[in-house]
Amino acid sequence: MKTTSLPLNSLEKRRFLEIIERFKEARILVIGDFILDQFVWGSVKRISPEAPVPVVKVERESYMPGGSLNVANNIRSLQGQVCPCGVVGRDLYGRMLLKVMRKQGIETGGIVYDPTRPTSLKTRVIAHSQQVVRFDREKTEDVSKADLLKILKFVRENIKRMDVVILEDYGKGVMQPFLLREIVRLAKKFRKPVLVDPKEKHFVYYQGVTCITPNRSEAFIGYERTHGSCYKTPELETVGWGLMKKLKLDSVLITLGEDGMALFEKNKKLTKVPTAAREVYDVSGAGDTVIATLGLALAAGAKMQEAAKISNLAAGIVVGKLGTATVAPGELEEAIRKA
Repeated sequence: MKTTSLPLNSLEKRRFLEIIERFKEARILVIGDFILDQFVWGSVKRISPEAPVPVVKVERESYMPGGSLNVANNIRSLQGQVCPCGVVGRDLYGRMLLKVMRKQGIETGGIVYDPTRPTSLKTRVIAHSQQVVRFDREKTEDVSKADLLKILKFVRENIKRMDVVILEDYGKGVMQPFLLREIVRLAKKFRKPVLVDPKEKHFVYYQGVTCITPNRSEAFIGYERTHGSCYKTPELETVGWGLMKKLKLDSVLITLGEDGMALFEKNKKLTKVPTAAREVYDVSGAGDTVIATLGLALAAGAKMQEAAKISNLAAGIVVGKLGTATVAPGELEEAIRKA
């Protein structure tokens, strides 16, 4: 496999630090599934006499914006300007999500309220820094055409002032072919890059976007869905180039966990980016950090290879934290200096 490797030299470090300095000028439109993340924190000292399961003594609870809002929260944490758009229910969890968004300094003007749908809630029970169980309360059927038209109205009103559009597909009903086609058409009209964090079952929807950022598993499943079943597992290179050609993409960035990233770009060689993680505590939300940082870097004038390396460093930081965490500019700057 032919690859190019880009170790950080002093010139690159200076260049990357300049890009991060421009994050505060970047404006990102994030469209996708809104989720409220609930964390129940406690400790375990005994096993239940009713069943072989731990008894968690609850000590506190916390709430964070999840789903596409975790991408928005990552952008905000890195001092970028973010404008998220998605659907929530007119219920208790919807009100709590609105409160959490305001607390985190995330714009709320893009919320589409739907009284017929519950707000998606993911509850994680954590004891002694380990996730014990997660349970989800949600409705995953497609959102209504009326909701999609409200989202499109918001996109039309805001896309001109944005630098990059991010589509965050959690498979909760927002990402539908009609919406994707219209957003891609608008983005091309106004020359805005479109980045997609994909869902395996929706790969055929992403025709003509600028870049998709699947993990290894999603990429291979997406390749099978777009090319048909293979009698043997294809090579990573075949998957990356195949997705690019089939979906008419400019680039594909595949995250590979402990093996880093693989960046496929039109008319260029494959670029392998080695992992930046030192210790891994929790990978939840790492993909959100990748696409958020990628979008910010591109909006700040980075080339795709530069943006991929910066996002890789950001992901290396966030997997060292517990829960759906974010990265601060100072942490990313320190990681660049040490790279």
